[in-house]
Amino acid sequence: MNLILKRCVRDWSHERRSREATGLSGAHGRKDGRGAREAAGAIAEWRKPRPAGAECEARSGGRERPNGDKYMADTMHALEKNPKWKGRRGPVVLVIMDGVGYGKYEEGDAVKASKMKYLDWFTKNCPHTQLKAHGTAVGLPTDDDMGNSEVGHNAMGCGRVFAQGAKLVGESIASGSMFEGAVWKKLVKNVQDKGTTFHLMGLVSDGNVHSHIDHLKAMITQAHKEGIKTLRVHALLDGRDVPPTSALEYFEPLEKFLAEFSDVDYQIASGGGRMYITMDRYGADWSMVERGWHAHVLADGRQFASATEAINTYRNENAGLLDQDMHEFVIAKDGKPVGPIVDGDSVIFFNFRGDRSLEITAAFEEDNFTHFDRVRRPAVEYAGMMEYDGDNHKPAQFLVNPPSIDRTMGEYLTKTGVHLMAISETQKYGHVTYFFNGNRPGEFDKNLETYIEVPSDVVPFEQRPWMKCAEITDKVIEAIESGKYDHIRLNYPNGDMVGHTGVFNAVVCSMEGMDLQLGRLKAAIEKAGGILCLTADHGNSDDMYEHKKDGSVAMGADGEPKPKTSHSLNPVPGIIYDPEYKGEYELELNSGLGISSWPATLMTLMGFVPPTDYDKSMVNLK
Repeated sequence: MNLILKRCVRDWSHERRSREATGLSGAHGRKDGRGAREAAGAIAEWRKPRPAGAECEARSGGRERPNGDKYMADTMHALEKNPKWKGRRGPVVLVIMDGVGYGKYEEGDAVKASKMKYLDWFTKNCPHTQLKAHGTAVGLPTDDDMGNSEVGHNAMGCGRVFAQGAKLVGESIASGSMFEGAVWKKLVKNVQDKGTTFHLMGLVSDGNVHSHIDHLKAMITQAHKEGIKTLRVHALLDGRDVPPTSALEYFEPLEKFLAEFSDVDYQIASGGGRMYITMDRYGADWSMVERGWHAHVLADGRQFASATEAINTYRNENAGLLDQDMHEFVIAKDGKPVGPIVDGDSVIFFNFRGDRSLEITAAFEEDNFTHFDRVRRPAVEYAGMMEYDGDNHKPAQFLVNPPSIDRTMGEYLTKTGVHLMAISETQKYGHVTYFFNGNRPGEFDKNLETYIEVPSDVVPFEQRPWMKCAEITDKVIEAIESGKYDHIRLNYPNGDMVGHTGVFNAVVCSMEGMDLQLGRLKAAIEKAGGILCLTADHGNSDDMYEHKKDGSVAMGADGEPKPKTSHSLNPVPGIIYDPEYKGEYELELNSGLGISSWPATLMTLMGFVPPTDYDKSMVNLK
């Protein structure tokens, strides 16, 4: 379905966007404990205030509804009180149980395997529905694409579905606009003029969460068409958004694909596991980026004749090693690395998702870089697949414009004078703030909003599967009892972060630990006379085993079920617990909706009239 996205752009960015359009502009499940950030200021880039002029009006026209009719775009305004219902005396609390869906299979569903006293009670006794949290329901290209935390929080915070990175990049390649753009042409011309090397760096898989191997292959093919003589791929192993030891399914065909360009010199130059090198986020572990810099840029690392040799060697040396944790490797011939990055080269980081792309981007771009000693910083033409941070314009050059998300729920609520709080621990703090607010750092109104980050444990998540759900709940209950807030949103990361470890028993423990906190919230909501809403951004813990096409569990060589560490395609909960319900709305919730229906639902429950172009509320007032 084509989404007609009418961009709402502030004056401060309109000229820059126009110039770009015309081509004128330039740790999950860690085995080593590097999974969280301790320093309080390390996420500062997400918190910088928005430039003046926070209000913006949507252009005329609007997006398509699922049935093909057009939404008429609304404008930014204070929300009207609903004459039918003024809401409850207590706050409306949204609980995002990250990675908790409704499983398709009995075997491997850690949620069903857990003793979920309170979640089961809510499901049995409260209005509830199942919500779509993957594919086109969250702006991804097809319904074969799993959802993720970033697009999920975008949808839950923005009330509409925007075309997301994977879809935007795919469309840009299909139309040819990526290769017609000024940035691509600039990077190609740079190596043509200087006789240097064209480098492509990123995650090699078809997970379609951070990248897609088809995008890489398309760029390689186009580079050959344009006469690029020397090309190097710096290839990161996945094992999180695809099966945990599936790397050779991507690397062997990639090596053959590169070899087919026999008239030029195209090779893999370096690599390693995404959770060991390069792809850190939120400043959690800059040593990951340092190891990636040494491998990709300095060509400093253990040498192998090929990527497949490196993968096989590491696996033989360390039984049970997951792709995501594989150490760095450098491809060399006769003891000489084949692809260091040097002055005059061009470099594209081809991941489209921003959170794990910003730090390696900073290493290439920042003059006053202090996170580690780069040894040398080559003078290169660097570009990202997308703009990873729109407010701070990072990177300076990029190939595809990101979605322009406007008029989020948080902006409407603060415009209306609503006091709200957002809270999670480090691993999902950026999701419940930055991504929930439409990829916008900082508060809309510091006088009305409170953002709280609980520092995550710096240990492997399977060793502390309860994570910080109790500490989050402590602060939420305190906030409920204070009477200060009209709306509170929180994220329990357990189902996703522990789910990514593939350790089934740890996931069960994480679910039961979270469920205890749901019971505590239930009591607090009852006392305050509020409403408790339960949902998730996508599935994960509900699908912990690999399954064959016939539905049977795939078994490993050790006779145990093969663990699945990626997200699921399963629907997620849409539950409303309203202990002071007086018949104001129908108890049967609307069905067939996606998680983008939460903003209209929450606004309705707070007693407001949602924007006219927001996706349909789950609730029908009488």
